[in-house]
Amino acid sequence: MTLSHFDAAGQAHMVDVSEKPVTSRVAVAEGCVVMRPETLAYVLEGTSKKGDVLGIARVAGIMGAKKCAELIPLCHPLPITKVSLDLTPDPDLPGVRIEATVKTTGQTGVEMEALTAVSTAALTVYDMLKAVEKSMQIEGIRVVLKDGGKSGRYEAEA
Repeated sequence: MTLSHFDAAGQAHMVDVSEKPVTSRVAVAEGCVVMRPETLAYVLEGTSKKGDVLGIARVAGIMGAKKCAELIPLCHPLPITKVSLDLTPDPDLPGVRIEATVKTTGQTGVEMEALTAVSTAALTVYDMLKAVEKSMQIEGIRVVLKDGGKSGRYEAEA
């Protein structure tokens, strides 16, 4: 195995995907924002001073996926065909669980877009609630599913 973003001389470069076939691709990523139960109450009651925490974080995650190639230097701009985010309050965490699904039909995968969607949504949750709790933690951001392309299907262990 070699690192695909470096050439033979060790210089960073954008991977050439021009010879790869166009296929349907999907990636799912997850993460969470852990907070105190009283902070989660602001989310559940909709009493945050900044508004609907989960709704705004969902839109932020979608925007993040769409801007991925502008944020990650060697990431290809892709024609994203779907971005969806599920933000689920979890009293047992306590906090908010985030899952993003991104789809495209293209020559490279959308794992980075899914990870960026989760990260952006998590950062937005933090931003909207930081006035009541600065000690929140963003955790567990990872790809849980990737399908399509030459490398086939990947599913993370539970």
